[in-house]
Amino acid sequence: MTMPVVSDARVQVTLGVDTHAEVHVAVALDQLGRRLGACTVATTPAGARELLCWASQFGPIQQVGCEGTSSWGLGLARFLRAQGLAVLDVNRPSRQTRRRRGKSDPVDAEAAARAVQAGTATTVAKTADGQVEMIRTLRLVRRSALKARTQAANQLQSLLVTAPDGLRGLPLDRLVAAAAQLDPDGRVTTTLGACRLALRSVAARYQQLTAEITALDEQLDRLVATAAPALVALPGVGTDTAAALLIAAGDNPERLRSEAAFAHLCGVAPIPASSGKTTRHRLHRGGNRDANRALWVVAMGRLRWDQQTRAYMARRTAEGKSKPEIIRCIKRYLARELYGVLTAPAGQPATRPADGRARPAPPGCQAS
Repeated sequence: MTMPVVSDARVQVTLGVDTHAEVHVAVALDQLGRRLGACTVATTPAGARELLCWASQFGPIQQVGCEGTSSWGLGLARFLRAQGLAVLDVNRPSRQTRRRRGKSDPVDAEAAARAVQAGTATTVAKTADGQVEMIRTLRLVRRSALKARTQAANQLQSLLVTAPDGLRGLPLDRLVAAAAQLDPDGRVTTTLGACRLALRSVAARYQQLTAEITALDEQLDRLVATAAPALVALPGVGTDTAAALLIAAGDNPERLRSEAAFAHLCGVAPIPASSGKTTRHRLHRGGNRDANRALWVVAMGRLRWDQQTRAYMARRTAEGKSKPEIIRCIKRYLARELYGVLTAPAGQPATRPADGRARPAPPGCQAS
């Protein structure tokens, strides 16, 4: 640890932290960008207190730039927020920057602090301490259970090649029920007995996973309906879709500066790609892809039943736009509409179109 020689109350400290599983590395800069020192602490509550005490000796801490605030740095970010400090989420340096400046923990920590001072890191870190974090955790487990159940169903079907003839051709639900009741006849001594035991084992696994998924669905339905009742009340927005959008916004959606920032987060904001006399936009392939998929689900649903959306599709098709381009425009508008719902204060309706229905993308929306 590098300790300061002189403490000056006039110094305003910007702290950058590179987080890891075992240790956190921090670098302190003053308001002029001069490096004050570096510190390495353990990823424990005592380490977080030590880090805060070390940085405070230089002067008052103005802001903190932290890598990995949703993973290794989550505990540290929570502690620093509890002390009243502003914690900004910083992306790791690009490969080009690393090739030019090298790669080490202090270098990354200093880069995080300089990104905050330069204004290139402006995203407030997620608090991850409320219902949305609960939804994220349960949804993550549910997704793995769904994947395992699909694998069990596929394995059950493959075992039918050598299974008794009476099980072939049955629908999946009936196949699982029948296979779960098979008797392997005690000690396995034949290939048929081994097949019976395998089928019963996989079927029992499928039933257990189904029960687990059902229990998780009940909890997710309750949590999502409590966290965002206005969101799930919108046409075309179900529990899974609402959960994906809530997770993208976080427990503190007010951290998103505008609906354009939310659209960028979801990967539906067209990226300017103009040069000279050519004015165009290109597809944004970044952002939260799960939130992007959720907006696609809502857009496709409204294309099926919403007359205004269908009329918009017909009009833009007549203008020469392709279906993917039109869907991108609709997704951009949906991001604007849903942002208002996500950030509306509790108990107050979000700002929506006068007729309460979804209007497709405004004239200014570009697609490519």
